[in-house]
Formats: sequence, structure tokens, C-alpha cells
Amino acid sequence: MKITAIEPKRKGLSALYIDGEFALKLDTETLLSHRIDVGNEIDDEKLKEVIDSSNTKRAKDKAMWLISYRDYSKKELIEKVAKDSSLESARKAVKRLEELGLVNDERYALRYAHDLLNLKRLSKSGAVRKLIEKGIDRDLAKDTVDSIDIDMSENIRAIINKKYAKNLNDEKGKRRCVSGLLRLGYSYSDIKSVLNEFTDSCFYDY
Repeated sequence: MKITAIEPKRKGLSALYIDGEFALKLDTETLLSHRIDVGNEIDDEKLKEVIDSSNTKRAKDKAMWLISYRDYSKKELIEKVAKDSSLESARKAVKRLEELGLVNDERYALRYAHDLLNLKRLSKSGAVRKLIEKGIDRDLAKDTVDSIDIDMSENIRAIINKKYAKNLNDEKGKRRCVSGLLRLGYSYSDIKSVLNEFTDSCFYDY
């Protein structure tokens, strides 16, 4: 097979023509690094090598663009990149970024756990669940959350003051408060203990 034309296109791509017909678009830098030029002969093996390199390069560029805006877990980043490339290319690209220290699940988990506990005021079990949803290993998620020293009662107290305190004068308001806190992962015993500070009413099991 003979390369008969290479035409620059948008977004760093070039159209490759083989034996007079359009074949595919590939990353321009990859074509240059592999010394692919008009007039060269290329066999199937070499073409596959260039295609794989181009796909990985494009996937890496996408991953770099994504992490320039915010942190991602390894799993989350692979899924994002794979929307515009093959899963294999996405995995290769993210693995390379991981080797460079640009993607780090332990660092991501610690930062995100702090946000979940201190800003969103989730319970520890709720924070672990969110980390797992982001692709963090269950053991790493639990160990990370357990390593953070935080007063769960203070979190419950802050949530009640912000969202529920003014409606605790009737049973409907109390039930709504308890349900909301349970959804965040807090235990009923912890919720009840803090709620007793806000009302003199006797609580029963919900």
C-alpha cells in the first residue's frame, strides 16, 4: 500500500490517503513521529501501529485537558476519555498519567472525602459510598474516610440549623428532618441524640 496524500485537518488531525483513496484521520504529530510521508509504502502491521499510537495520543490529550479543570479518579477518567476513544486507548493514556503522578486515587480520595465531610456534611458511611461511586476502591475509600477526624454530631447540628430547625415544632417537620439525615448516612441514634438539643419532645423510632 502506498501513501498518496496527507491533508491537514482541524483539531490536530490529518487525513491519510492510501492508494488514491481516503483511509482515515490520524493525529498529525503521530504521523510525523512515525515518519509517515507521501510516497511511502505502508503495510497492515505498520498502519495498525500508527493507528494505535494516534488513538493513545488523542486519548492522552483528552485526559490532560480534563484534569486541567479538576481532579478525577482513575476509573472516572478512563470512562470520560473512552467516550471519544477506544477503552484500550483510554486505559493506556490514563495509566501513563498515573505513572507521571498526574492521576492519583489516594490523593483524589483524600481531597474529595474532606469536601464530602466538611462542606457537604455527609456522614462517614455516606462519604465512603460517594467515593466508591467515583471509582475508588472500597478499602481505600473506607481507610481514607476513617483517617479524617471530624465530629459527626457537629455535622448533624449544622445541617439541622441550616435546613430543619424552624420546622421542628411538629411531627411532620421532625420526620422530614430525620429522613433527610438518614439519607445522608447518619444513624438514627446519632440523629436522635442531637435532635434532643432542639426539642423537648420524646422521640420514637421512625
